[in-house]
Formats: sequence, C-alpha cells, structure tokens
Amino acid sequence: MWESVLVLFGAAFTAATSIAIGAVALRRAGVKLHFGEGLPLSFITGSAVLSLTVFGLLAAHLAYPAVFLALGAAAIVYSWRTGALRSPEHRFEPLSRFWSWLFIVGFACFTALYLVVAMAPEMSPDGMTYHLSFVARYLREHSLVKIPYNMYAQLSQGIEMLFVFAFAFGKHSAAAMVHYTFLVAVTFLILSFGRRIGQPAVGVTAALFFYTSPVVGIDGTAAYLDVAVAAIVFTVFYLLQIWDDNRTHGVLILIGLVAGFAYAAKYTAFLAVPYAIAIVAWRARKLAPALIVGLTSTAMISPWVIKNLLWVGNPVSPMLNRVFPNSFVHIAFEEHWSAYLRQYGVASRWEIPWQLTVAGEKLSGHIGPLFLLLPLALLALRHDWGRRLLIPAAIYSCTYFGNIGARFTIPALPFWSLAIALALASYPRILAAAAGLACLLCWPSVLRTYSAPHVWALEAKFPVRAALRIESVDSYIGRKNPWYTIARVFEGVTLPGSRIFAFNARPDSYTSREVAVSFQSARGETLADMFYSVFDEAQQPRIRRAFHFSRRPVRTFRLVQTKLATDPDQQWAMHEIRVLQSGVELQRAPAWRLTASPNPWDAQLAFDNSPVTRWRAFERLRPGQYLEVDLGAPQAIDEIAIETSASQTDVDLHMDVLEGDGSWRSLADRATDVALPRSGFMGKLATAEMKARGFDYIVIDDNEWGAAEILEGPAAWGLKEVGRAGPARLYKIMVDGPKLKAVR
Repeated sequence: MWESVLVLFGAAFTAATSIAIGAVALRRAGVKLHFGEGLPLSFITGSAVLSLTVFGLLAAHLAYPAVFLALGAAAIVYSWRTGALRSPEHRFEPLSRFWSWLFIVGFACFTALYLVVAMAPEMSPDGMTYHLSFVARYLREHSLVKIPYNMYAQLSQGIEMLFVFAFAFGKHSAAAMVHYTFLVAVTFLILSFGRRIGQPAVGVTAALFFYTSPVVGIDGTAAYLDVAVAAIVFTVFYLLQIWDDNRTHGVLILIGLVAGFAYAAKYTAFLAVPYAIAIVAWRARKLAPALIVGLTSTAMISPWVIKNLLWVGNPVSPMLNRVFPNSFVHIAFEEHWSAYLRQYGVASRWEIPWQLTVAGEKLSGHIGPLFLLLPLALLALRHDWGRRLLIPAAIYSCTYFGNIGARFTIPALPFWSLAIALALASYPRILAAAAGLACLLCWPSVLRTYSAPHVWALEAKFPVRAALRIESVDSYIGRKNPWYTIARVFEGVTLPGSRIFAFNARPDSYTSREVAVSFQSARGETLADMFYSVFDEAQQPRIRRAFHFSRRPVRTFRLVQTKLATDPDQQWAMHEIRVLQSGVELQRAPAWRLTASPNPWDAQLAFDNSPVTRWRAFERLRPGQYLEVDLGAPQAIDEIAIETSASQTDVDLHMDVLEGDGSWRSLADRATDVALPRSGFMGKLATAEMKARGFDYIVIDDNEWGAAEILEGPAAWGLKEVGRAGPARLYKIMVDGPKLKAVR
C-alpha cells in the first residue's frame, strides 16, 4: 500500500508543481481566464517550465529527490502566497442539465478505468523499454548521460523530464500518472473551448470523442508521450485564441514557450512553432509579435539540439543521418525504419481508414468508429471557428503518413473532434447520440466485439489489487510479460556495471544494467553482424579479390565502388584488406590512417584480421563510395587483396592511387577472384569481439535467430548460461576479447 501512496504523491506533486508555476506565469502574463480553464492551462504551461528546469538540474548533476522536493515546495508556496492559485472570477454559462450529466457519466466511467490502469505497475511496450529506462538511468547518475547504444536516447525528451521529477518519488507508475494528467487536462480544455465559443454541447461531445478514443485511453494511461503532445499543441491553439482577444506580449511569451515545448516533447510536433509564428504574424500584421514567439520557443528547443550536436553530431538524431552523417545511426537503418513506419504491413492505403477507426490490428490500435464521421468535419468550414480548427487539424495530420501507427493521430484528434462536433452543432439530438455512441462503442468490452482480436487497447478489467500494490509488481507484470522476469534476473546474477547485448528490446527500466539492443544503434548493428556471421554464409569471407600491378611506391590508395545497385538492400562490405609486396603482407602500423565514404567510423574493421568483423557501407550500393588507406609513408607494393563474402560478386571496384600533384589516378581496374576455404566454426571469435567492446553477457530468446545454434553447445561459443526466464536465456561471455588494433 505504501508504494501506491508514493505513486500518487509523485504524480500529484509533479502536477501541483507544474500548476503552481503555470499559474504564476499566466498571472504575470495578464491572462484573463474563466473558471475551468485555469487548472489545465496552468498545468500544461507550467509543465514546459518545469521540464526545462529539470533538464538544467540534470545538466548540473543536481537531479536528487531532495532538490526536486525543495523546488516543488517553493513553487507551490510562492504561487499560493502571490494569489496565483485563486480561482478565476469569470465563469462560463452553465451547461444544461442534460449535457452536464452526459459528460459527467461518460467521463466518470472511463476515469474509473483509466485511473486504476495508470496506477497499476507500468508495463507498456515503449514505456518500460526505453522512455523510463532513460529516466531511471538519469536518476541513478543524477545527471544526463550519453547513451550511445540506443537511438531513442537522442530524441527530445521534454516529457521524460517530467517523468524524472515524478519517478524520483513514485517510480514507474508515477510517470504514467503524469501522462494521464495530460489526458485529463486536454479533455477539460476541449470542453472549455466549446464553452468559450458559445457551443457547450460541441465541447462536451468533442471532449468525449477524444477521452473515450481507444488508442488515447491506452496511450494516455502509460508512460508514453502522444497524449501529452496533443495537450501541448492544443494549448498553443488555445493560448493563440486568448492572445487574439487581448494582444498582450506576456501571452506571446507563453505561446512561444509552449510551442517550443511541443518540439521538446516530440520531434513531429515541431510544427507548433511555425504554426504559432504564422498565426501571430497574420493576426497582428506585424513581425515583432511573431519574433517574440519564435525567439521564446528556442529556449525550449535549443537544449535538445545542442545536446545532440555535442554528443552525436546530429541535431535531430536519429533522423536526417544522410544530412548529418554520424557513427551512432546508420543511414540504411533510418531508411528501412522509415519505410516500415510508412507501411506497417498495410497492403493498400485504402485499408487505413478502416484499420484506423475499427479494426486496429495492423496499425497498433485504433481511434474509434465515431471518427468515420471525419469527412463531416469539412462542414465546419461554414463557421469561423471551424476554419480556425481545421487549419491546425490539417497541420498536425500532415506528419501522419511518416508513421501510420494509430497513436500518431492523437495530436490532431482534439481539433478533429471539435470540428466534427461543430459540423453537427445544428442537430443537437444527433450530437448527443454521437457523444453517447462514442462512450458505448469505445468501452473496452464492446470494442472487442468488432475490433481485431489482438488490437492494442485497454481491457475492461480493473487491476485494483495491482494498483494498490496488494499484488506485487513482480507478480503482476511477471504473469503478463515474460520478458520482465529476465530483466529482474539481470539484477540477481550480474554485477553492477555489467553490459548486456540483446537482439530485441527488453524492459530496461526494471534493471540497472545497460542493455544494448541490436537494431537500436549503429554499434548494435555492427555487433549483431559479428554474431550472425558465425552461421550465415552470406556474411562470411569466402572470396579473395586481388588487384595486381607493377611494383611501385604508394602512400595513399583508394578502393572505389562504381556500380548502382538495383536492389536497395544491396550494400558494399569487406572483411579484410591486405597490402602486399611480392606476396608478403605489409605489417600494419599505427601510422596508417583509414577513412571511408560512407561509414568512415568502421573502416578499421577491414584491418583487424578477424573473419567475424567487416566494414560495411550501411548505405545502398552506389557509385563513388570508397575506402581510403594512407600508409603513412610511400611503400613499394604490387598487390591489394580484399577478403569478402560471396554476396559481393556484383560489386564493381577499381583501385586509385594519390599522385604527387594531389590528383587520383586509376592503377587497377580489374581484380581476380579466388575462392577462400571455410573459416571453421567462429562462435568464440564472435563472442570475443563482443567482449572486447565491453559486453559481458548476451540475452537471447529461444525463438530468435541463432538461439538454436547456441543451445547446441554454448561452450563452443565461449558462453555459459547463467539465468533463464520464460523463453529468454542469459549467457555470460567466458572468453577474453582480442586486443583492439591500433590501425585507425
């Protein structure tokens, strides 16, 4: 029970601190609010400031619960003493009894479920694998730390900063409760907006459309970000309408802060900034107010841009790696990842409306069948407010086809909900029926009757015992998630500071050990390459390709690739490059300098004498790619030999040398190929390379590629099984890694 009290305290204290900060900011800005608007606007506005403050504390190595407690207490006391928390004097026209009861009943039913689910132990896929794993690590280190093995660590983490504040007191579920607070806040803002424009029934209907949406419910009760993003971008819209009424500079500053917070929360919400700037410039017919918004937003954006520039060399990592090449995310991975997110296995774009509103299986959830009425939203163009709503609805929808998962519609849903309701405003009975149907059709036990069997949505179950911690976290998550237990095994059988390599994501937030997942970073992909080369012949060195030429002194040479691949998955790769004189290989020296385009960071893998490592372009095969070697001084040589795989037979190479005048001249256009014998079993070589790179353990599920090969004889791989939970096995690497070579 005490744990559940800490969960509530962590979430409530974070919300109260945000409200206190936001209330002071709104009061200083001279914002005149109605009763019902103050708390949600204060919470979301204050969250922006609190998020930036937590980032500063982490950067200063001051992320301690005592510091957070003092900060929150000071904010709450100051806000109280200055009167910022007083209720607004202005009140909306009261709702009619019918619409009041419709909202109260619908909201209360779903709140009872949402509140219990949010309080229950956090076990959402992304929440427990990476959102909260970063949060937990920052708190263990009391500062921001560089996490090179997880590309998600480079995303902006404005909401995670609030999770840090809550997690310090109430752990995982407190963070989920903070996200749920954003859901409540935006729901009441939607309701208040309808009342502000004199359409209370529209506000009630739209609020219920949004609040009951299945994907909103499951996302908003977990440690995710999407509902928070919806709350933030809707707050930008709301504050713009308030500014349009009074035109005060103080509100412009708040608009800039919250718009910048949208970027800090999630890259795809960056459109809040140009949207806010454009609306202010258009309405004011002046540039100065728009500049205030733009400059203020940079306060929220710049920390994340600067962090990425300093740590990974890409301000928007893990995106745009072709524009900002770096050693942390491969270009090929980004392209494959982006292609998948645009498709999700959907055969045709015509499937999307049905999948998005009813079926949900292929898009990881759905938004609810009432959104089949979306075309009716265009009727809202008849109204001035309808046009104002449809502009941001379209803006925040335009990023959707970059990732067609259902939850990526959430930021636009408040606007679409209001637009649909406004289109039906002239027909109150139809409006009421739509609101009632939203509640009925989106109740979990009902939606299971028409949605796909395994749709990502809440179940009509109230895990009260788990929420109150009468049932332990280990028991609750352990029986629902087979991978949770292996994360707890990490804690029991490995030493602090151990690093574990995994082929798929694990509940990292429930272990203090660093877990690197194969596909989440360039380094992870390189490690997976080493492992798979043991049993995948397509990745083994089977061909020796040699360039022969008359002996001559050469200091710098390039191997240049000249072919454009028709298959976008075809990449240039080389296991080993050998420089020879009369058949004798030159001894490699620290003075040698290596570079490549693309992927210069792995060039040394072609000079380490290991058959399980290889340099790979990690980019589609195209003309102009090269690997360059500077021998430090002219060396008399007559042969360059390449060891590569049989999959590289279509690669077209020639060898260039650097002349004294700085020009490149082709020295050899053709190479001769000779088959290489099999290398024999290389299991120990692969695990030794992992060990050399700082990994002590490998975790693999019985159904993952390579698991069966290890099970046949772990000792042959230099592995020892030290833990098991469900389908997952934890192996300790028992061999020493080779000394990494000095060639660079």
